[in-house]
Amino acid sequence: MTAEPAKPGLNPAALRPADAAQALGISEDMIAEDLAAGAPTNADGTINLVHYGAWLNQEMGKTDGP
Repeated sequence: MTAEPAKPGLNPAALRPADAAQALGISEDMIAEDLAAGAPTNADGTINLVHYGAWLNQEMGKTDGP
């Protein structure tokens, strides 16, 4: 499955969740779950892809046990 390219003129530092999902080739539900789990957003509710990626990296580094 190939992700469609991001719409021209979109700002990767301020994407609506639906646009971020499309740009990343993931479902909007995945974005919504991450936002509910504490993924960072800008004050207007948009997503900065660099901050989101850093948050995902941090979350992947967490472990459930010792």
